[in-house]
Amino acid sequence: MAQSLDAERKAGHVRGPLHGIPVLLKDNVDTGDKMQTAAGSLGLVGTPAAHDSAVAANLRAAGAVILGKTTLSEWANFRSFFSTSGWSGRGGQCNNPYALDRNACGSSSGSGAAASANFTAVSIGSETDGSIVCPASMNGVVGIKPTVGLTSRGGVVPISHTQDTVGPHCRTVADAAAVLSAIAQRTPDSRDPATSANRDKIPADYTTFLNPHGLNGARIGVARDFEGFSPHADAVFEDSLTAMSNAGATLVDVFFPHISDINSGIAEFTVLLFDFKGDLQKYFATRTGVPLAGGTLQTAIDFDNANAAKEMPFFAQEIFDLAETFDITSTSVVQPLGMSYDQAIAFDKLIGATEGIDKLLTDNNLDAIVAPTDSPAFPTDLINADHFIFGSSSPAAIVGYPIINVPMGMTFGVPVGISFMGTAFSEPKLITLASGFEAVTHARRQPTFLATLPFNTKGEPTRVKQRRVMPGRVAPSHI
Repeated sequence: MAQSLDAERKAGHVRGPLHGIPVLLKDNVDTGDKMQTAAGSLGLVGTPAAHDSAVAANLRAAGAVILGKTTLSEWANFRSFFSTSGWSGRGGQCNNPYALDRNACGSSSGSGAAASANFTAVSIGSETDGSIVCPASMNGVVGIKPTVGLTSRGGVVPISHTQDTVGPHCRTVADAAAVLSAIAQRTPDSRDPATSANRDKIPADYTTFLNPHGLNGARIGVARDFEGFSPHADAVFEDSLTAMSNAGATLVDVFFPHISDINSGIAEFTVLLFDFKGDLQKYFATRTGVPLAGGTLQTAIDFDNANAAKEMPFFAQEIFDLAETFDITSTSVVQPLGMSYDQAIAFDKLIGATEGIDKLLTDNNLDAIVAPTDSPAFPTDLINADHFIFGSSSPAAIVGYPIINVPMGMTFGVPVGISFMGTAFSEPKLITLASGFEAVTHARRQPTFLATLPFNTKGEPTRVKQRRVMPGRVAPSHI
């Protein structure tokens, strides 16, 4: 493939900015070649997928060279409440390139780490809630989590057709915009009904919205709900706000009216449990020659139990068991969560969009909302699981809205990022703002590959354990 692309270029035919560029895909994105697609599970190792995912096909059409797959949190972090991000039975543990004992977040752990460590110019991740933007933040790269339906999920191992989306990790906003232009699904994909709507809202080239002066004249909401969890991330965030103001942006403090409901994740988790069981079975039906081919969620549970030494040495599969236990229908109330699927979908739309992002944008005449993406990278702990403090991805995740993470600075030797979020299909505006922010801050630093850091990201000795998630959260984080 690379030789053929070189010949095309020599003959004067260049397909675009990705012509001949190496790309890595998260290990849940199908390629119809000799590469495995396993979602980190040994249960999907064997005969490779029969066909390219829509994203892989679009990348090849754009001239990209797909070199391989990146490790991830097994099953995109949706197997256990006590999982360690970046660990899978197939790939082992992914490390953070700034400090190797720090976590790369997840579930697109390897995608974020690979782009940061210069293993590739482009990597592709997926997100249900936080899995593109958190690895982008903790690995110091740009991550675009597109509007659901802008890119196709056809040929991607699923969690939820309501929230899943596929997007790039790159070292610059310009590169990420070019990749988004390539992978955007401009014609309906029969494998993903969400791609059949809003085709007129996808521009031909997202790079035309890059603007080093993009902050000048912008009105940006500052989501103060996501401060107070990490003083070090807060300090870098305040410096970033000053830089935006100095670049000509007007900043308006905003608060999500239903932030406690958003952070609890009760409605979101109800939706994900409902979607996961059926969506996973549909994906298994597309595979042959692997232990889980044609199977169900129960097949996956049985496989893990039979191969527990390899699949469950550190954590179990409580979420799998929970999803399998409940006979979830669209109207039945899921206990102990207390709402039906239809109620949960409607409630998420209310708290995330109608009285959330859309209301804040409209009432304050805003171009976008910003927040610190996540707390800084925490020490990897396979015994006690992740030590998450907070993340700001949920308001956009639960309604399928876009987010762009951009590096905003460093704290204790590891990067932290800022998120620009907006309404559906507002990627052009977000790219303008993100590129403007990047131009005035130049915050990204090359990874250092240190063996360790003397302090954890709260400024405490590394032996001190941090809180795992926001208090009271039910749904798993960074999936």
